[in-house]
Amino acid sequence: MNTIEFTGVVLIASVLAGFVGSLTGLGGGVIVTPVLTLFLRVDLRYAIGASLISVIATSSGAAAAYVRDGFSNIRIGMFLEIATTLGALFGAYLGAHVPTGALSIIFGIVLLQAAWQSVHEHKGNKPALPPDPAAERLKLNGDYYAEGKSEHYSAHRIKTGFGLMFGAGTLSGLLGIGSGSLKVIAMDQAMQLPFKVSTATSNFMIGVTAAASASVYLSRGYVNPAIVMPVMLGVLCGSTVGARFLPRLPVTVLRRIFAVVVAIIGFQMMFEGIRGHH
Repeated sequence: MNTIEFTGVVLIASVLAGFVGSLTGLGGGVIVTPVLTLFLRVDLRYAIGASLISVIATSSGAAAAYVRDGFSNIRIGMFLEIATTLGALFGAYLGAHVPTGALSIIFGIVLLQAAWQSVHEHKGNKPALPPDPAAERLKLNGDYYAEGKSEHYSAHRIKTGFGLMFGAGTLSGLLGIGSGSLKVIAMDQAMQLPFKVSTATSNFMIGVTAAASASVYLSRGYVNPAIVMPVMLGVLCGSTVGARFLPRLPVTVLRRIFAVVVAIIGFQMMFEGIRGHH
């Protein structure tokens, strides 16, 4: 495969990754990194470096639209970023000392979890929790527009969400993904935020988390411009288009297709890691 063909394949895959990543709040890294490593045989560490840049692009493309539409909760995002940024720096440090075969296996496990998260139904039957005093003090409660009217929501279990975010940041730095699935779980299940608010705020947050991790990979020479440029441009275009579709697009079928693809890739990554080909 020559340079032009390589760039074209990476660009197409990155557009798809950005589109799906912005719709699901999972980040584009779950598609970009496996495509680079499994199909294009790029070294995993360089793929992670490119993936981190793509996650920043996903966040830049989608977050601006979500903030404009009132879905993202900026105060919650900035508060939880304290935990994810510390976790991302810790994960990036670990990433340089963990064998790539082990990274592939861990990545596969995370992808399987992301596949489960994609098809998990978010029912409205969560048990009612009392107001969290920390949310009141930090002014983390908010409003968003749903079906033409404003809906108020409250944040719960702030300490639990903060702890989960450190784990999400660690995975982001270790594997070069936005770890959006863990962020969405923390906000939707633990903190009981509305799902669209969780997705939009996750897209807002993953860029900051990835930027902290990317600085470490950049300093170690794992960011190759020949790979990063088509990835960044493709993901930025895809995420911008995806953000326009989210408010009016039913994503149930998309989630199921995405889950199948991600699960297959997850098993492939685990298999490759076990065989020690990376």
